[in-house]
Amino acid sequence: MVNISYEPLYVTYLVYFNRDRDYFECHEVLEELWLKLDRDPVYKGLLQIAVGLFHFRNGNYRGGHMMLDSAVHRLEHAPPQALGINMAKLVDEARTCARQLAEFVAAGKEELQHQPPVYRDLTIEIVDPRLRWAVEDVSPSIPANIPQQRSPRRGEKHEQRQQALEASIRRRQAAHGSSIALPETKDAT
Repeated sequence: MVNISYEPLYVTYLVYFNRDRDYFECHEVLEELWLKLDRDPVYKGLLQIAVGLFHFRNGNYRGGHMMLDSAVHRLEHAPPQALGINMAKLVDEARTCARQLAEFVAAGKEELQHQPPVYRDLTIEIVDPRLRWAVEDVSPSIPANIPQQRSPRRGEKHEQRQQALEASIRRRQAAHGSSIALPETKDAT
């Protein structure tokens, strides 16, 4: 049997995405992983879905459409079940949101003021039981961001999250003998 382990930042992304619907933090977390993994296009697509939903929820329909459409193009050729999730379902739902936004953006500002698009959160379906366990295991150690950020801002909260994540992973590794890799920090020498 192959021992599959998931990147801690990816697991954290799933917690923020599914539990908190905190798409700004999803972006913060997955951007670090995307850069660490040499700009992997699949992680870029997942990052763009979060950014697209962030924009959509905040009324930036054009930005939401651009991000979701780009994400669909990056992810539509991925295997239906990739990275432990139902990628096909996520891509279909992101495509539906992107089309909805495209229609409203094309209709013009006057139409948007009378009948704005209806926003809804997406849920990433986790299909790998090991990934589901990892998300459930780390979830209690990741505090929700209340209130959620509505504009880009990186600072002390980011550093605190990084330290808490690393401590949680070390505890889990010690308790379970897990092979989940610790994330590299930008300040590491």
